[in-house]
Amino acid sequence: MHFLRATAPVALVVVVVAGIFPAVASAQGSVRVRTTENVRKEPNGEILGQLEPGTTLSVAGHRKPWVQVDVDGWVWARSLQVSPREGLDLIVSADEGENLRDAPSGNVLGRLARGMLLEEVERRTGWIRVRRRAWMWGPSLVEVSPVGAPAKLAGARAAGPTPKTGAGVKPRSAVARKPVGYATAGPGGASILSAPGADTLALASPRAEMEVVAREGSWARVRLEGWTWLPEGDTTLASAEDGGTPLTPADLRRDPAAYRGRLVSWELQFISLEHAEKVRTDFFEGEPFLLARYGGSEGPFVYVAVPPARAQDFEKLIPLERISVTGRVRSGASSLTGTPIVDLVSLKRVRAP
Repeated sequence: MHFLRATAPVALVVVVVAGIFPAVASAQGSVRVRTTENVRKEPNGEILGQLEPGTTLSVAGHRKPWVQVDVDGWVWARSLQVSPREGLDLIVSADEGENLRDAPSGNVLGRLARGMLLEEVERRTGWIRVRRRAWMWGPSLVEVSPVGAPAKLAGARAAGPTPKTGAGVKPRSAVARKPVGYATAGPGGASILSAPGADTLALASPRAEMEVVAREGSWARVRLEGWTWLPEGDTTLASAEDGGTPLTPADLRRDPAAYRGRLVSWELQFISLEHAEKVRTDFFEGEPFLLARYGGSEGPFVYVAVPPARAQDFEKLIPLERISVTGRVRSGASSLTGTPIVDLVSLKRVRAP
């Protein structure tokens, strides 16, 4: 399994199975985040946080090339404090900021910075739904269009009429000059094929954003841009196994804030399934996580936060067995023990002890 990761620029034009992409619902006045992007208090102003690709937002206004949006989601209550300033109710008080989620214990939409002011919308046990009007860079957003309609960048000019083409299927070698839409890889990622029904080239990460440049029946030809490790003067791309310069738990502990949100793939030794106590302020109380070791029985500990709805899936793991984990860095060093924490993206059992 190969994941595209970031460091030196590459561009792929590939074919994927159209059915793996969820349909985009029609939502007038809405945009979707194309790439990880800052949320700002004013155009080009103070950074309030970041949102992840695939997050959908309501549009409140424009000041080209900037778009005013309503940021809405759920935040762990213990990371917020009352702060009636600027007509808002709450402030993010956690030292390293806090995740914004689509539901209590749900998918991470982005990261809110410490000091960000928010409006309270509703509460559930341990969680608060918040809202904030803010600004984002327009070229990093795409309008949410009805299914089958071309999507376009927020604030961009409308495209001219589409030239008519002859009857029949467009040749496979013909690539559209402009995208006919956008698609997002599903929760399990997306298989990238060299041609319909051909060999798999790679696997795009979950929720990776792609441009759809052509269609042939149920197949979609997509363009995906990313980065890979390629030192100056080198002509050999780093393998997916070594990932160029792979991050280790030690790297994360040395600079805890630098790698927040980065994707890592580690082989770990599973120790136990735990549930966070109140004192573990990097988790919400009762949040399940895997206690594991990096590099074997003598290696450093790692915490792997797992969705509560999937906790029972990991009760079958055997203590000391090897597991291959892909996760997104939540914290390079937990406040209680200094142990790195990653949010689980995927897990594969390697072998029993």
